[in-house]
Amino acid sequence: MNHYLSRRSFVKKSALAGGAVLFANSVLGNIQLAKPNERVNLACVGLGNRGGEIIKALYATGLCNIVALCDVDLGAKQTEEILSMFPDAPRFQDFRVMFDKMSNQIDAVSIGTPDFSHFAITMLALDLGKHVYVEKPMARTFHEVELMTNKARKTPKIVTQMGNQGHSEANYFQFKAWEDAGIIKDVTRIDAHMNMPRRWHGWNVNMKGFPAAETSPQTLDWELWQMQTMGHDYNKDFVNGQWRCWYDFGMGALGDWGAHILDTAHEFLNLGLPTEVSAVNLDGHNSYFFPMSSTLNFHFPKRKRMPAVDINWYDGLNNLPPIPEGYGVSGLDPNIPAPSTGKLEPAKLNPGKIIYSKDLMFKGGSHGSTLQIIPESKAKDMESKLPVVPVSPSNHFANFLKACKGEEKTRSPFEIAGPLSQVFCLGVIAQRLNAKLIFDPEKKEIVNNIFANALLAGPPPTRGWEQYYSM
Repeated sequence: MNHYLSRRSFVKKSALAGGAVLFANSVLGNIQLAKPNERVNLACVGLGNRGGEIIKALYATGLCNIVALCDVDLGAKQTEEILSMFPDAPRFQDFRVMFDKMSNQIDAVSIGTPDFSHFAITMLALDLGKHVYVEKPMARTFHEVELMTNKARKTPKIVTQMGNQGHSEANYFQFKAWEDAGIIKDVTRIDAHMNMPRRWHGWNVNMKGFPAAETSPQTLDWELWQMQTMGHDYNKDFVNGQWRCWYDFGMGALGDWGAHILDTAHEFLNLGLPTEVSAVNLDGHNSYFFPMSSTLNFHFPKRKRMPAVDINWYDGLNNLPPIPEGYGVSGLDPNIPAPSTGKLEPAKLNPGKIIYSKDLMFKGGSHGSTLQIIPESKAKDMESKLPVVPVSPSNHFANFLKACKGEEKTRSPFEIAGPLSQVFCLGVIAQRLNAKLIFDPEKKEIVNNIFANALLAGPPPTRGWEQYYSM
């Protein structure tokens, strides 16, 4: 099994001190635990920050055993909680070593690592026949998402789930019920907005290069952290969520929030892939990190009896979409979890969307937030015509684990999440180049810009990581 290891050396596993602690009541609560032999044996890659939240949520279902823990920086402060919660689980710094040594003890894997590092971990897990829960977006490049989707399609007994949690909450079931009942029909335009502060806001957009090299923490394997993107010097502004800021590592506001705002519309309106993606307006455009604000347009062609749809994406503090008459108040919604930068703060317009159809307008938030018909007078007229919305039988984490056990089907498998993630990949290319892209959804090529087309795959992987692109 040593062929799974890179030709490059990796830093040996750090020796960590720490004793067992009691499991947090907030995680276990009063859940009914399945018997150990009825639970899914779960390996976890990415232990800190969002990765840690995923692990706690999966464990809180009572449907899994945590059998292995993996992180490129086992000595980091952000990994301490998870390591303390599961003191008996074997620990690894390199996911390849983990699979090499424990593959026959693992049923499924959770992947809560930076966007660019989802790909190799997922491909190896699928190759070994492991079920995969991976955070959104699925990967950083269009081509990587394509390979992941195709790999999952070829192994139909393997369960996949992308981590856009709202796809198992009220918004998912409401959108489907309202569309089935003909309430949502003939949609022609969606204005999606995310106008909260981002990590890179306030940075110098005239930067002439990446930040200066700093000494990396002794516990961090910086080479391994970079994976196939290796070539950067360590800087604190690359790690612990800061990777979201950079085109080389992250997907900006669109990749971070798009899957929580546009997921139901994309699936139930059968949008697929756009034919045009335009950078309408970028404030603070530069070659390294995302703009201070972005307005993007995605044009989706007519589908069977459905009209063409334009999705307009707005991010940036003051970059708001037009607000229709009768919109009402944009309040903070408890269905929207706090961002990794801190608690959720009120904005001029909180994350969400405005949906325009032939006869009705709707406003909605993010994640599991439900839609409202606007204006209020129209909503009252429609009240008697609204269908009963089913209650979700399981949250997103339980849905994944129950699917691993053959009891449910995942609601955001790669066949659904893949095209959605690819929409965001195309949007990021338009942002990066400040360009209009003409895209052929059949050939999956950008036909008007050779350089943009090359970015569908991105730079060749660093030596030692090529194998994941040919699995």
